[in-house]
Amino acid sequence: MERKTQNKIKRVTKILVDKFGYPYRHENLPAPLDMLIATILSQNTNDKNSYKAFQNLKRKYPAWEEALSAKESTIENLVRVAGLGKQKANAIKNLLDDLNSRDEGFSLSHITELSDLNAIEELTKYDGIGVKTASCLLLFALDRNVCPVDTHVFRTVNRLGIVSEKSRDKTYFILNESFPKDIAHTFHTNLIRLGREVCTPRNPSCGVCPVEKECLFEEKNLENKTVSAERDFMLLDNVRLLN
Repeated sequence: MERKTQNKIKRVTKILVDKFGYPYRHENLPAPLDMLIATILSQNTNDKNSYKAFQNLKRKYPAWEEALSAKESTIENLVRVAGLGKQKANAIKNLLDDLNSRDEGFSLSHITELSDLNAIEELTKYDGIGVKTASCLLLFALDRNVCPVDTHVFRTVNRLGIVSEKSRDKTYFILNESFPKDIAHTFHTNLIRLGREVCTPRNPSCGVCPVEKECLFEEKNLENKTVSAERDFMLLDNVRLLN
């Protein structure tokens, strides 16, 4: 990654921190296997449904070893609320079966000792685990300085001109070449918020975007009612403070 791109990432990070603050992060990182299964369940659904599916699994099987003998159809019923029940149940069952065959317990120790790139390569060998899911494990459970690329990050970094790619996976690998130290979690999390609230797929609120001056998007929506948009923006902040 070129130095000017690294500097742009740093500038965008600072601007978003000034606007949104530093994103909350639990002091205790989640168990890697919990994080990996939760991320599998989060694919193509919302946070509420994926969390409910994960809780269904954990209530039924407090220890993942207990799920080894479960029928795939049972797991499918438990995670159905997250959508793609059959596909996700198959991915979870195959993952647990493989970990059991390694005789390493369920610690994912064979992953934790690898470099970021090798860990991604190893994890994506499992059915149902792609680059985004694997990189979420690295960031959120292993505290690696990598930036996963979901739909919001993909859209925003390409509009900003940090990356210019047509696929999420290519965007991930280019974005994470020599990523600036210690800011991946903040950058990733605040970009998701930016993508959800401001830099939306259609009719983005460019008039109130805190990083508009850094943006290279050619179809900026600068005709929106700035005062109204800013009021809605502030309302979202107030709602969060109350919840």
